[in-house]
Amino acid sequence: MSHNLHAAQLSENTDSGALRLNVISSLGQIPIEGATVSISYSGSPDDVIQELTTDISGLTPTVELPAPPLEYSLEPESTVQPYADYNITITAPGYEPVEITGSELLPEVTSIQPVRMNPLEITEDEEKFVDIPPHTLWGSYPSKIPEAEIKPIPESGEIVLSRVVIPEYIVVHDGVPTDRSANNYWVKYTDYIKNVASSEIYATWPESTIYANVLAIMSFTLNRVYTEFYRNMGYNFTITSSTAYDQKWIYGRNTYENIDRLVDSIFVNYLSRPGVRQPIFTSYCDGQRVTCSGLSQWGSKALGDEGYSGIEIIRYYFGNDMYINSADIISGVPSSWPGYNLTEGSSGEKVRQLQQQLNRIAQNYPAIPTLIADGIYGSQTAESVRTFQQIFDLSPTGVTDFATWYAISRIYVAVSRIAEPE
Repeated sequence: MSHNLHAAQLSENTDSGALRLNVISSLGQIPIEGATVSISYSGSPDDVIQELTTDISGLTPTVELPAPPLEYSLEPESTVQPYADYNITITAPGYEPVEITGSELLPEVTSIQPVRMNPLEITEDEEKFVDIPPHTLWGSYPSKIPEAEIKPIPESGEIVLSRVVIPEYIVVHDGVPTDRSANNYWVKYTDYIKNVASSEIYATWPESTIYANVLAIMSFTLNRVYTEFYRNMGYNFTITSSTAYDQKWIYGRNTYENIDRLVDSIFVNYLSRPGVRQPIFTSYCDGQRVTCSGLSQWGSKALGDEGYSGIEIIRYYFGNDMYINSADIISGVPSSWPGYNLTEGSSGEKVRQLQQQLNRIAQNYPAIPTLIADGIYGSQTAESVRTFQQIFDLSPTGVTDFATWYAISRIYVAVSRIAEPE
């Protein structure tokens, strides 16, 4: 199947999708202001249709671009590629150019394209080109090798993990397990889940369907983490990007705002059965070209259309004894969420910690107003939080809810480090 949807095809369509880029340095969480972004159709890479410039937070304006009709991504029998793909070139003084091919744009949702640029002084041979292959529901990929949903854990005499822990990073092997030439990438856990969800399902689907699929993706991932599946076989990674063994992760691909926000709000969750400590290994497949004993992606979409909730979709495929659990431990965060929203009128040590973290983030992102760390959540703190939310694709309420607290924690940790693993 063709990966390109050409300009001639798109010109006949009336639907559109939104696109925004987030451009940072690969050497730490440093936004790049003044980067030039050129966008073209993948089928006509030399014809620039939009040219944008990043702001002080490394963001471009959100632009509307042509996309195929919505119904193409809602019907499994569609014979037309349901998304448009674009080529994007990013240049900035002091940085090596980045070229992205195949950034996927769906109608009626906002695509977020992350970009990491290498400073010119970095001489290591790192990627300057990002080639996003076809979506798993459109392209041809190996079907999943069946596995048991509960894994035996070796009796080594040592307790490796006694509780489910949300890891700070997932180490992704970008190939089949035995391919020693494939790269390993250190990816933040939430970024990994957003990437996989955007690669495995369409962001245009019902919210309950997306919720059910994200739960399955997170439980699948956390089973690999908890059981140390690959490390127990002598490998030095957590999971692979091969659809035959695991789930699809694509280096540098775009995600979608609605998927991102959902993941940020539920990232501590996974699926459990009574009496089983480990997260359940929740297999899934597209349900059309490939069938399996787990969740059907297209089937879950049909159930969402019928009004099924996320947990009802999960139980339809995995049984009524499956339930949603949550991890008590989140790695790599300075302090846990207080258990309630922080808003104007809140006060105390948690507010002070929040203010201190926002002040450190503001050193890298000066659009965020700095604060007096007095432990009082006033209008200025609310405005600082709101600006943070706008920059990092959260609902700009000015209220520090669960998702915002942990997003601030992750960015605070990132800006406090000299550089992150890659």
